[in-house]
Formats: sequence, structure tokens, C-alpha cells
Amino acid sequence: MNANDVRIVRLEPQHVAASYGFGNGPEGIAWENMNAFVQGKGLAEDGKAHRYFGFNNPSPAPGSPNYGYEQWITVDSSIEPSGEIKIKDFDGGLYAVTHCTLGRITEAWHELVIWREKSPYRPANHQWLEECLTPPVQGQEIGMDAEFDLYMPVAE
Repeated sequence: MNANDVRIVRLEPQHVAASYGFGNGPEGIAWENMNAFVQGKGLAEDGKAHRYFGFNNPSPAPGSPNYGYEQWITVDSSIEPSGEIKIKDFDGGLYAVTHCTLGRITEAWHELVIWREKSPYRPANHQWLEECLTPPVQGQEIGMDAEFDLYMPVAE
């Protein structure tokens, strides 16, 4: 990965609806709950720009197939929680961002960490994020060619 593959972005604070999954493959659980919420609230058809972010919570641990995944969709303040979906406020922050497909996501995360170690930026403590640019809709599955932007927190 070279400097042309990474851009520095400041994410502004955002209001998000959050779905959670835990187990072996929790992303599917989190997405299924989120898709039901999106359809139930009409968010797919409301004409507003929504972004989909996710992250491990907690990360996989050695010796266990289970971990957690939290899925977010950006929403405005009129959206209320429903069922297992919670509403949260995200503070935003400064990020090093790279683009990849799902089939390369693990490799791309490793490359981004190595890039940061060689860059003038230092690690920061705000939330790591994966933004799904091609989210599944109405029961579709995410394929290995799904596109993502990876957001690694950095500080100057």
C-alpha cells in the first residue's frame, strides 16, 4: 500500500442506528437485524443519504470462533429505536481511509496498519470502522466483491 491508496478524512459527529450480532459469523446477524429495521422504517426509500458502518465488538479472541459485530446506519434525529436496534451518537474523528473489496478486507487492514506505522500519523483511540459501500438490501447477501472503505483512527 502506498500513500496514493490512503486518504485522510475527518468524520463529523453522526447519529446512528446500531444493530448487534454475536457468535460465529455475527456480521450476518447484525445485517439481518439492520435490514429489517431499514425496511420497517422506510429508510431505503426515504430519499436521504444513509451510510453503513460496522466493526468488531468484541474482536475475535484466540481459541474461540465467537466474536461480536456492530452494524450502524446513519440516521437523523427523528428516527426512534425499535426492537434490538439502538440509537447512538458517534463523536467522529480523524481517519486514514483505504478502499477494498470484502475478499481483501483482512489483508487491507494489515496493509493500512503498516502504512500508518511508516506515516507521520500516530494511533488514536476513537472507533475503527468499515464502511460498506454496497450494502445488502432485502435479504441479499454481501458477496466477496462488495466494496468497503476501511477507517483507521489516527492523530496528527
